[in-house]
Amino acid sequence: MNKKDLRVIKTKNMLYTTLISLMREKRFEEIKVSDICSQALINRSTFYSHYNDKYELLADYINDLKKSLLLELEKNKNTLNTKEYYLEMIKLFLNHIDEKREIYLSTVINNHNSIMMDIVYDVLVHDISSDLKKEENNQIPRDIIAKFYLGAVVSVGIEWLKNGKQYTKEELLEYFDVLIPNELNYKR
Repeated sequence: MNKKDLRVIKTKNMLYTTLISLMREKRFEEIKVSDICSQALINRSTFYSHYNDKYELLADYINDLKKSLLLELEKNKNTLNTKEYYLEMIKLFLNHIDEKREIYLSTVINNHNSIMMDIVYDVLVHDISSDLKKEENNQIPRDIIAKFYLGAVVSVGIEWLKNGKQYTKEELLEYFDVLIPNELNYKR
């Protein structure tokens, strides 16, 4: 990688960090490009050489977050059954929320960014749907199972984040272990 690429990476990381920091203080709509540049200690021309506006910056950042969640979920490929898969997926999702806590707080909690939640939801639905194709039972349609459990996982994850991690990840996983049946049957 050459120096220019490293400068671009550093600049984008600084812009990401600054945007998240500002979103902790105020709503995204109230943030101006000049606020981002001032706090990031860069010129407006530098900002505009990378992004057309703050919306493009946010979209780029959310896309990077999506990629990191996809990479995290790829670790969940060696499960024996559907219940084990769900528990591991939940653990990976909670780890992602925990590692990216400031991002989730700034975008989802403080700014109620539905685009961010839609992306997270889509990534998880895709992962669940891919895994369910391996199963051969046929009582409930796959998409119903995926959306049912996903709704619960995302809701609990967001509440866990909102409430300052009232429960530990281990406690949540124990609760999900009880809530998820050992055998899930669905239609192909």
